[in-house]
Amino acid sequence: MSDFLFDEFDSISSKQWKQQIQFDLRGADYNNTLIWKTNEDIDVKPFYHPDEFKKLNKTIQTETSKWHICQTIFVADVKKSNKKALKAIERGAESIKFIIPSDTVSIKDLIHDLNPASTPLFFELQFLSETYINSFSTILNKENSYIQTDIIGNLARNGNWFSSLQEDHEKLDAILKQTNTISIDVSLYQNAGSTIVQQLAYAAAHVNEYLNHLNNNDSKTRESLQIIFNVAIGSNYFFEIAKLRALRLLWKTISSEYQINSDCQIFATPSKRNKTLYDYNTNMLRTTTECMSAILGGANIVCNLPYDAIYHKTNAFSERIARNQLLILKYESYFNKINNPSDGSYYIETLTNQLAEKSLELFKNIEANGGFLKQLKEGTIQRKIKESAAKEQELFDSGKEIILGSNKHTNPNDRMKHELELYPFVKTNQRKTLIEPIIEKRLTEKLEQERLKKEG
Repeated sequence: MSDFLFDEFDSISSKQWKQQIQFDLRGADYNNTLIWKTNEDIDVKPFYHPDEFKKLNKTIQTETSKWHICQTIFVADVKKSNKKALKAIERGAESIKFIIPSDTVSIKDLIHDLNPASTPLFFELQFLSETYINSFSTILNKENSYIQTDIIGNLARNGNWFSSLQEDHEKLDAILKQTNTISIDVSLYQNAGSTIVQQLAYAAAHVNEYLNHLNNNDSKTRESLQIIFNVAIGSNYFFEIAKLRALRLLWKTISSEYQINSDCQIFATPSKRNKTLYDYNTNMLRTTTECMSAILGGANIVCNLPYDAIYHKTNAFSERIARNQLLILKYESYFNKINNPSDGSYYIETLTNQLAEKSLELFKNIEANGGFLKQLKEGTIQRKIKESAAKEQELFDSGKEIILGSNKHTNPNDRMKHELELYPFVKTNQRKTLIEPIIEKRLTEKLEQERLKKEG
């Protein structure tokens, strides 16, 4: 027998495969039966073959085995948050993200006994303060501590600048001299109902606004700039893997134009859009596959979403389960052993290139029409997202898009009315805004509200 087992078999061309499939279809049309089109306008074929490629696609140079398990902590009480972080690390967390609501939080007390050199620390500030951030420099290890500042993300989410366009950018310039880090909130677009192509294009246009601003300012800051993309991962398994790979390709393309650091960090969290109030345990299945997509797609940091996050206050039980899901993936499913397992997959490589090409085309269109901020001000971005969300909502309402436990295999005996600690639906609060904010909304909200009314 030959040392090369597969040399003993004749190769079969893609044409031969198609002929056999056409025969098995017994007269049905191959294209109409087996090729389907996604919301991203991508044709998905039943199989992919090497003879369809002129050359193998370039792989993404990311070591997927080096991802970190992260725990997110909202800082309502400094001492309790510090204790919670220490316990999370003791129980398997490898990085911590603190969400800080005000400048009264003492960073020194918050990170007491934490070691940023071994545990990456992320700080998401819900306010903008140069003075507060300056206090970080004497306390934190800059090599492994990241202050996430995104004034454009705040505008898109809340409809207003922190202060004003000019003042926010002036403060951003001062902050960047200390942090050299900009955070891009891509998760907002996914949770509001954007297609994958839109998410990628908006991420590119979003970061390009910062680069355009910096290009006219401090060249030293620009050269050392670190970019963090905060991304929400949906349930379309292979497409979400390809999404993160395409994001790196896009960033490489954009950064090369500005001649800046082409590396970026991807901070991934499961989407809220497909999470449910009823039959909530299925949320654990969704977050598991979404975290798998994030890991295989090359995310640097993965922070799981607790199964009850949409209706329960933060609690140790669900957070432990969420963390253990990642521990199982890392140490029992060996997701920390193999680098780039999706490299060479004709399907994933094809999706990666198609998503990158289509999102680059949309990005160029946004830039040609004035850029991201201009289109936000005009309401174009918001309108496009709402159109995509409405199409997906229609698919869910008609049963073509299935969410188990909600529009398929429901449990009529499920009762949730007395379980609600948090309001799980979109809140309406009339106020004056500069632009229309982009609103996150889950697919099952209308259905769940109807079920809650029937509970009596």
